[in-house]
Amino acid sequence: MSVRAVDLVTCRRFLLCPPCFGLAVGWLTLLLAAVLPADSLSAATSNRPNLIFILADDLGYGDLGCYGQELIQTPRLDQMAAEGMRFTDFYAGNTVCAPSRSVLMTGQHMGHTHVRGNAGGPDMSIQSLREQDFTVAELLKSAGYTTGLCGKWGLGDEAPGGRSGLPRRQGFDFFYGYLNQVHAHNYYPEFLWRNETRVPLANEVQRMDRTYGGFTGGWATKRQEYSHDLIAGQALDFIRENAKEDSPPFFLYLALTIPHANNEGTRATGNGQEVPDYGPYADRPWPDPDKGQAAMVSRMDADVGKILDLLAQLNIDQNTVVMFSSDNGPHDEGGHDTERFDPAGPLRGMKRDLYEGGIRVPMIVRWPAKTPSGTTSDHVGYFGDLMATAADLAGVKCPDNVDSISFLPTLSGHPDQQKEHEFLYWEFYEQGGKQAVRSGNWKAIRQPWGTGDTALYDLSEDLGETQDVSDQHPDQVERMQAMMDRAHVSHPDWQPRGRLPAQSP
Repeated sequence: MSVRAVDLVTCRRFLLCPPCFGLAVGWLTLLLAAVLPADSLSAATSNRPNLIFILADDLGYGDLGCYGQELIQTPRLDQMAAEGMRFTDFYAGNTVCAPSRSVLMTGQHMGHTHVRGNAGGPDMSIQSLREQDFTVAELLKSAGYTTGLCGKWGLGDEAPGGRSGLPRRQGFDFFYGYLNQVHAHNYYPEFLWRNETRVPLANEVQRMDRTYGGFTGGWATKRQEYSHDLIAGQALDFIRENAKEDSPPFFLYLALTIPHANNEGTRATGNGQEVPDYGPYADRPWPDPDKGQAAMVSRMDADVGKILDLLAQLNIDQNTVVMFSSDNGPHDEGGHDTERFDPAGPLRGMKRDLYEGGIRVPMIVRWPAKTPSGTTSDHVGYFGDLMATAADLAGVKCPDNVDSISFLPTLSGHPDQQKEHEFLYWEFYEQGGKQAVRSGNWKAIRQPWGTGDTALYDLSEDLGETQDVSDQHPDQVERMQAMMDRAHVSHPDWQPRGRLPAQSP
């Protein structure tokens, strides 16, 4: 059995029992107070930074001004990049939602993590984290952090088979938002979840004929309460409530739904980019879905700015690490013209591709006390690295059974001390199955899975993956295929051949 992050508590159920866990933390505090000088104990608890991870949904590598976007206004994220660090070679866990988030939460790449695709069907067990899965939230909770999730979860559900993955069974003290992915399509839903309780909203929804995990999606015929605004407001409240001087550090996972389309709304009205108003784009000579796409991204940008402003107002910005990224590449599901905004920038592909446009994502980190401002890093990292980085930030041991390397040295301005991955690995179970691996500047894609040809690209010369050079470098192809074979560990729920899960929402 692998060693967990903290050896004090070895029973996971014990961690999930608030009275027992609180008693254990109290005992530990008393023990440390007895054996350590008071100033040492104070330093040990006060020097750990807060951590906020903001995740956009289907935001492309080229959707932000600081990554080359020219039509959509993102002044606050551009400012965040100017005040922090912008990563050029950072990757999502996968090219669609649930598996990407599983990689983020577990620190395990696609060949190891439990949730490897969007499941479909009534049984949500294969898309839900299990009791034995260990998350970043559990790691930080065990280190004394207060943990909160606002937004879209997608790794546990009220449906049969999904309850083991509910957020508060996976390390979060507080949850507000969506559990089910198709529910999260609708920006004007009839309810949201607060912990395990449905909170009714004033919207009225026309149901469609498609269910996902027992939930039937739809689009609103009466629009009163916009879910993104509610989720952003809850995130601000969580920060306020946990910013008191004597409060422990906090971890906030803000999993926004913007700019994901309401796919049911697209089918019903032709416009899945739901937003209360078109803001600065109202008078542009564009179709409404284009205005909606741009307005959604700018609305998200403004709310990131509200978070940064609140941290400054509360005088905790110096000791708060804020990370911003996206769960995968850009979508083309909302009725908007993707060519207008060029959301993948210089990259090839989009969501559901294993080309760079499907998996390379924006990553911005702001930590005024440690991270050099206005810097750009070409460190090759990915979602799984959050686990080791969070462990370093919290001063605890990272679990052994993860595929995670801390990028804290890079964040702290010490790139010479940064460890690197031998390779990054992805696998995807739709469209016949496909695999990809990056090692150094080499990128290989094999499709269909295991039996298809392997294309090879030199990203240092061909960022757009336009020239397959596999014929010129058969040795590299063989090396990359061996990495794919080594990275994949078979899973009974996810088979590269035979039955494939339903197409992602």
